[in-house]
Amino acid sequence: MQNSNKTIRPQKLSDFVGQESIKESLKVFINSAKSRNATLDHTLFYGPPGLGKTTLSGIIANELGVSIKHTTGPAIEKVGDLAAILIGLSKGDILFIDEIHRLPKSVEEVLYSAMEDFKLPIVAGSKRSAHTIVLNLNRFTLIGATTRFGLISPPLRDRFGIVYHLELYTPEELKEIVLHDGKILNIKISDEAALLIGKRARGVPRIAIQLLRRVRDFAEVKNKRIIDSEVVIEACSSLRIDEFGLNELDRKYLHNLVGKFKGGPVGIETLSTAMGEDKGTIEDIIEPYLMKINFVLRTPKGRIATIKARKYIGKSEENTLF
Repeated sequence: MQNSNKTIRPQKLSDFVGQESIKESLKVFINSAKSRNATLDHTLFYGPPGLGKTTLSGIIANELGVSIKHTTGPAIEKVGDLAAILIGLSKGDILFIDEIHRLPKSVEEVLYSAMEDFKLPIVAGSKRSAHTIVLNLNRFTLIGATTRFGLISPPLRDRFGIVYHLELYTPEELKEIVLHDGKILNIKISDEAALLIGKRARGVPRIAIQLLRRVRDFAEVKNKRIIDSEVVIEACSSLRIDEFGLNELDRKYLHNLVGKFKGGPVGIETLSTAMGEDKGTIEDIIEPYLMKINFVLRTPKGRIATIKARKYIGKSEENTLF
């Protein structure tokens, strides 16, 4: 079971598994832009981490036949950093900014003009001699990605012509991804084992592939040529990942919500303090999956544990999870 040097990231829309409605509309927008020899509208992807925002941006560039420049919001500290990137873009190129909600305000305000008019106003000189120079830019497409859609300012959000929310994947979709990537990585795995990984991957392809790699390690130690369900269960038990796909952090959240706060409702700030975890980690990493499997409800009054979650914690306290 040796790793392949091939990338496991799909390079075409047809190879990308899941997010079907997004793929269908993206195909239309890409073909329209190509037929008109125009740039694609600025596009924003948002949703939990690991769902394919970066991969989709690379696919868009491949489908359009253009280059793509990757950066992050925190990496662009000042207007000069942004200017250096934008000036280097050729016509039709894509600028991908991950964590776009973390752009400094001064940079964001300059970006408005670049997105709308493809012009970049730069202030030269200082104090009395200060004056503005407007640089003309090649038409480009900005693709932004964020896990915190609510933190993007309305002026920036409104300048994206295409906005997509990426949903968590189904176990069946993750099974397909595990089988496909297993072939690329020269990892032999049964259909049943692949589905089991899909059920324990929290709806996230990145986690599914991480689990596949860890399960492969267990299979190699046990000298098994093909990964079966038994190896998956043993590996997940060792990693403290249960049949629901929940890990220690999830259980810490649920034990606080159900045990300390009697199932809620309880505010996110209170939960964050009780757990000693960052609010962003709770909102971006923990809660999306717990809500998807109907363990937690978000209400105006706060978070509430469902009956399903209460039963889960009851079993947990009896040490019957593993």
